[in-house]
This record gives sequence, structure tokens and C-alpha cells, in this order.
Amino acid sequence: MGLVSLLRKKHNKALFTTPSHSGKKAIYHKFYQWYRSDISEVDAYNPEDALKEAQEKVALIYGTKKTYFLTNGSTSGIIAAVLSCCKKNDKLMVWGKAHICHKNAGTLAGADIIEYELDYNSDWGIYEPLSTTKFENLIKENTPKAIIITSPTYEGRVSDVVTFSKIAKQYGVYLIVDEAHGALYPFSDNLPQSAVRYADFTVQSLHKTAGGINPTALLHTNTNLNIDEALSKIQTTSPSYPMLATIEANINYLNSQKGKKNIEALITEIKKIKKLLTNLEFYGDDITKILIKKQGLSGFELSEILFNKYNIEDERTNEKSTMLLTGIGTTKAKLSKLYYLIKL
Repeated sequence: MGLVSLLRKKHNKALFTTPSHSGKKAIYHKFYQWYRSDISEVDAYNPEDALKEAQEKVALIYGTKKTYFLTNGSTSGIIAAVLSCCKKNDKLMVWGKAHICHKNAGTLAGADIIEYELDYNSDWGIYEPLSTTKFENLIKENTPKAIIITSPTYEGRVSDVVTFSKIAKQYGVYLIVDEAHGALYPFSDNLPQSAVRYADFTVQSLHKTAGGINPTALLHTNTNLNIDEALSKIQTTSPSYPMLATIEANINYLNSQKGKKNIEALITEIKKIKKLLTNLEFYGDDITKILIKKQGLSGFELSEILFNKYNIEDERTNEKSTMLLTGIGTTKAKLSKLYYLIKL
């Protein structure tokens, strides 16, 4: 019995346990159903076994040794991964401008943090991923215990995670991939290669592009390390079971025929838009991250025109380009607004 099935379970017990989890009182009535499902660890439900079963089934979907449900975002997954494989004074390599949780993870582990730099693409105002040669050189020169890479980048540039994994294994280095913005990758051959089957650790944010509620995420591992111990140090002992159940339902949807059809429809529509908008330049490896620029306009000027003239708010802008983020929840009707950009 998974979590979704468990929360449908009826019982006739009078729960003289934690009253806030007894499924009766809803202070904020818009979330009445959420309150009703907010159970705790009691014999009437035994949700811990249901969570274990749900995570095991999900690991089979992704092809990993273990997959963990996270309710504190990819941040908690990165920290748990580092705590699992790094001890005090071990070397941890991180990109100097990466998400703050990368350095925080190293600090909490007591690791020696070594920063590396990425090449800057001045034409687009973004950072490019590491080449395989530079990746190997960094490992050879610094002999780290672990290295964290961000793939995809916020703007949709992707690293060669398959080759990176082979190189890291060759030198006995743990590869941690921050794939927070790539949660759709395992479910479409028309998207970049996911790291989940190759890296030692991969984190994904379901709440960013894959339809999850904030801040649901996943931590995948292909190691035999004790991840449970690391997670117990940073996660609450009173998890939200309704939130955990949404993760199970979210993944079941992504892995379903309906979910995959939704992703392919999104990709097809974006391809049509890109083919039509010959007045714009596009860049990136991930088609769901629409990185654009317009000759004669800065990224900020383009962003302002999109917002004021076309009622379109972008996800991220720099001096050179603007990025429109799509995913589960991006409807065809919403995408149709982009066809007006042919007039830019």
C-alpha cells in the first residue's frame, strides 16, 4: 500500500494521539481536505511502511538503487548527499556561483570547499557547462572526495553526465548532480539525458517544472551509502504525509501515458513556435527553457516589452537574453501568447 492508497483508508478508531492530525479540525477551511489527510505515525495508519513501499516503487521507475521523497526542496537533497559521502577535511568541489546550498552542504560536512569556475558566454550572458576535458582536469589537479555540478543550468545548458560519471568513477570521486530543473528528463527521449541512472547522487525539484507542489523534490542515489542517517540530521521527524503523497502521485502521473503525452505535446508546441519566430534567436539544450534574444534589444529591454506590451512575465533575464520557463502546467493556450512575438 503506497501513500496515496493509505490516505484513502478508512478506520473506526478514536485517535487520542496528536489532535492536529486527527483529521477533524480545519482552521484554514480552504485546505479542509489537506487537514483531513494530515495523519501522524499511529498504528491505525502506519504511514512509515507506506512511504517505504512508495519510495521503492519509484526507485524502480527511475532505475536507481534508492530514491527518497523530499519535502524541503532539492536543497535538502544536496546537503544529504554531501553529508553521506564527505567527512571533515575531505575535499568538495563546487562551482563558485552555484546555488548556496552547495557551499552550505560542504560547510555542514566540515569539508574543504574548492571552487571551480565555468566559462562565461558573453553573447548570451550565461555560464556554460564544464567540458569533459576540464572536468577530468579539475579532478586530477584537486583530488576531491566529491564534486557537484549543476545540470541543467537555469537557462537549460546540460553537461555530459554519462561521460562525467565514467570519469568520476575512474578517479574514485563521488559525482553529485544538481538536476533541480531537469525533473522531466527521465520521461522523454526528446529532452536531455537525465543523470539519475549515472551519477552517484541526483536531486530533482518536482515543484519547478514537473507539476509538484512547493517544495517537493527527490534525491536519487546509486550508492550503498547510508543516506537515511544523513537525512535524519536535516529533516523533520514529523513529515507532512499529504505532501509526501503528492510526490507519489506526481511521479505516477509523469510515468503514465497521459503524463508523457503531456510532455511530448509541450515539446511539439514549442518546436512550432521556434520555427515560426524567425525574428528571435534561441539557445540552449533543453527546449522547455525558452532562452531568447532579439537583435537591437538588451535582455532587460526585451523583458520589459514582453511584460508591458504582451503581458508575458519571464523567469530570468540578463543583459543579453531572456528565459521563458515551461513545464507541466504550461498549457497550449498560454504558449499561444508567444506567437504574438512575431511582431517584435
